[in-house]
Amino acid sequence: MSGLTTEVLTQINCYRQQAAALLLYQAVLQQPIGQHFLQLLEHLASNEAEQSLRAYGAWFAALAAQDLTWPQYLVRQIQRDDNPFTRQVQQLTLASLSPALVAAAQHDLRILQALSSCSTQAVAQWTERLCHLPRPLVVWEKPQAEALPAWARLMDWDTEINALTQQYRQRGTGLFADFYVWRWQSGQLEGVAYPDPIRLDELAAYDQPRATLIRNTEFLLAGQPALHVLLYGSRGSGKSSLVKALVNEYGDRGLRLIEVTKAHLQALPTIVEQVRSLPQKFILFVDDLSFEEDDESFKALKVVLEGSVTARAQNLVIYATSNRRHLVREFFGDRPRPHEADEVHHWDTVQEKLSFSDRFGLTLTFEPADQPTYLAIVQHLAEQANLNLPADILTAKALQWATRHNGRSGRTARQFIDFLKAELALAAE
Repeated sequence: MSGLTTEVLTQINCYRQQAAALLLYQAVLQQPIGQHFLQLLEHLASNEAEQSLRAYGAWFAALAAQDLTWPQYLVRQIQRDDNPFTRQVQQLTLASLSPALVAAAQHDLRILQALSSCSTQAVAQWTERLCHLPRPLVVWEKPQAEALPAWARLMDWDTEINALTQQYRQRGTGLFADFYVWRWQSGQLEGVAYPDPIRLDELAAYDQPRATLIRNTEFLLAGQPALHVLLYGSRGSGKSSLVKALVNEYGDRGLRLIEVTKAHLQALPTIVEQVRSLPQKFILFVDDLSFEEDDESFKALKVVLEGSVTARAQNLVIYATSNRRHLVREFFGDRPRPHEADEVHHWDTVQEKLSFSDRFGLTLTFEPADQPTYLAIVQHLAEQANLNLPADILTAKALQWATRHNGRSGRTARQFIDFLKAELALAAE
């Protein structure tokens, strides 16, 4: 005979019916945590003691594996759910959506808020009673759990739907809500779980090109015309770090970065079509760009830079770095001689190669670091790393490092500070 009261069984069946009644947000409960929860309710309702105990263990383990409370899980899935409502509300106002679509979203949010009120403590007690356990079950709890987002702390999720829609417009849905940085790999976009954490305030020197690039990025975020940018200059000057720092600075405003290697440049038009209708803003990042003669990827990049019969996507820009001012390699043998008759307009071909970089709206130049610039970068990084060395000693060590290693550059300065920080930490032990 079941150890559960009629009142408890009624409550359990109410939760089950509510979950089955979801119209748009069904996927919220289709992940392991949600599935284990539904299976546990089913076993409890059917008076299946042993199966309930196993299902409780699976639910507990799934919550622990993701380090989430039950409400946190539901809120996270709601924020990333990709359904007709979440897709359309990123582009349109609530007033312009179908009333039936908005009503369905509100209906589901009422259900999900009710499910979030089902405490793990209560579920554990139901399982204990059904199984007649001699000891209480361990309850998955997080005393210092992170606060829920503002919209989820409201009294009624369905009536305060505007707050949630702002979240969708800002962060996106599906995988675009999970990752700020992406790469094109194996014919598809893949999220980068551990992107470079570099921040703008960690970068020193090159104030003018940095300010210009930030300004252009702010144009993009504001929905204004933004230019494609070529960051040209000496190796180790921080060009790539600057681009990567932008997404860490503006990711919460909807900026996303997609890294495309030179080997995958032919996929650029495909990538553009995949993201052009999304509300987020995208930087297509091409690092260390240069072309060999007759490189087919040259044409793909040219199409995206200059456009074709398809309108330019207004939510993306290309930021490319290069150590070469002229991106297409040119040889002395390429230059036409009067006695050669291979191509009538050979100079036109040469000029096309030389002017390719001009197709970027902005070209930002990063000059080689002189000694004062190098030492300024070292000093800036040393302060951030809290290295308390006398200035003269730090300078002497930095110059010695540059002489023995890769010369003066921002990269060399970073390597020097990392090495010095480790060396001082070991010496202090």
